[in-house]
Amino acid sequence: MKALVAAAVLLLAPIASYAACAPTDFAIQDFKPAVQSARMNLPGELVNHCASASAAQIRIDIKDASGKVIQSKQAWPAGTSNIAPGDKVTFNLGRMFRATPDASSFTASVVDVRSW
Repeated sequence: MKALVAAAVLLLAPIASYAACAPTDFAIQDFKPAVQSARMNLPGELVNHCASASAAQIRIDIKDASGKVIQSKQAWPAGTSNIAPGDKVTFNLGRMFRATPDASSFTASVVDVRSW
């Protein structure tokens, strides 16, 4: 029995010492939204500042002049690929939204992190 417990401890020790990445370990840079006639352009860069390779899910909210969210979408810019520490991926999520004349402001935030 002691051998089984010792084996389990040794097997799980690397997992226990692994520090999971958090949304705050990622940054969105150069987010430059623009509406071009009937098309949205929502480009930016997602940067991994975590110590391990991970992926992040971002959310983009489009708000009207009163601050009410009129459209919101979430996406994984790197898909099911991890981003290496210090690396970045570019994204443009404009195709996920429909152009609207009510759009007044745009926000992008990291909402989830996962290692694939």
